[in-house]
Amino acid sequence: MAQIINSNCQACTESSNSIFCALKSDEIEFINSKKKCLVFEKGEMIFHEDSSSKGIYCIQQGKVKVSQLGLDGKDQILHLAKDGDVMGYRATLSEDTYSCSAVAIEKSHICFIPKETFLYLIELNSKLALKFIHLLSKELKIMESNLTKITQRPVKERIAQSLILLKNKYGLENDSTTINIIIKREEIANLAGTTRETATRILYHFQEDKIIELQGKKIKIVDLSLLVKEANLMD
Repeated sequence: MAQIINSNCQACTESSNSIFCALKSDEIEFINSKKKCLVFEKGEMIFHEDSSSKGIYCIQQGKVKVSQLGLDGKDQILHLAKDGDVMGYRATLSEDTYSCSAVAIEKSHICFIPKETFLYLIELNSKLALKFIHLLSKELKIMESNLTKITQRPVKERIAQSLILLKNKYGLENDSTTINIIIKREEIANLAGTTRETATRILYHFQEDKIIELQGKKIKIVDLSLLVKEANLMD
């Protein structure tokens, strides 16, 4: 069960990057008085697919995978979230159940904002409402693009694209080559829409071609230009 900790919105290091930067100081104080800041350990479920929406989640610090259960019983990762991202707002705005599940990839500090608080602020602040409309449009575009990749792209390209996605989303470590995330082979497979065995085989193939280097659950990009070529992103 997630641990509750004290956290002040005005002291949040992600406040300038957050969608809530449009709020006035009194509105931020209102959120601060209503929210809960929770600590989720690695692998801990934040919210379940098909469960009733009780509010939204804002990542203060950490990494989260958002996935949906496929017809074959396997998880398909829809997107990855990081510091400053918000989750669960579509279900909250439509007063529906969550269409996906969210799980912490690493220990994460996440603020929960109750539905009533969130909807009140949306009604009160038109700039905030417009920001969420833009966010919905952006995520729909990304989902449409990902659907095309999964249905039309060869699996080798999808694995390469997944590695580039991880690099762009979470950045690189101090060595400027290692992707800044600890990720399982199965999670890479779920991200690319393939099996764990296929993902592992292709990763080792990339390693043999000196495109990447596998270091346990860490991945080092040895030759980014070759990885981009494998991803067929040259255009």
